[in-house]
Parts: sequence; structure tokens; C-alpha cells
Amino acid sequence: MKIERFNTPAVNPYRNQQMKVDQAKQSNQLKTDKLEISSEAKKLSTATPIETERQQRVQQLKAQVQSGDYQVDAKELASSMLSYYNKL
Repeated sequence: MKIERFNTPAVNPYRNQQMKVDQAKQSNQLKTDKLEISSEAKKLSTATPIETERQQRVQQLKAQVQSGDYQVDAKELASSMLSYYNKL
């Protein structure tokens, strides 16, 4: 008995899988990330006058400490420590 080939389309599962992978790569290339920063966030990121004054004071104190000109008033330090611990 002789079996002849029917008219079936050629099926190549490997090629179909490769086509799916290629399509996925192309769709991923079209996607891009986007970042939006709100105006409120931009306002929050700017330095306030208090922060700039504090930064200037810190820089002055650093300069005094490095040059050796910084002097601590022992009585004032002791009184502020006592007042702090008396609040607790």
C-alpha cells in the first residue's frame, strides 16, 4: 500500500517561535520610559532661606574649627545641657 502526501501546509514550529520572539523585541524597542516631575516636587527640591542660612552657619563653624579660632563657653554649654535634661 502506498501512502501519498496530503495537501497539508508546511508547519515549522521553530520558525513560528522565532517570529514571536522577534515581534516581542520590536515591541520592546518601541516602548520608552518617561519621567515627569511635578511643579510641587520642583518647589520642594529648592533650598529654603532657612536651609541656606543654616548651611552658611555650618560653613562658618567649620572654618573656625579648622583654623582653631572656635571657642566654647563652658558655662553656657552647661546651662543648656541642664535645661535640656530638666525638660525630660
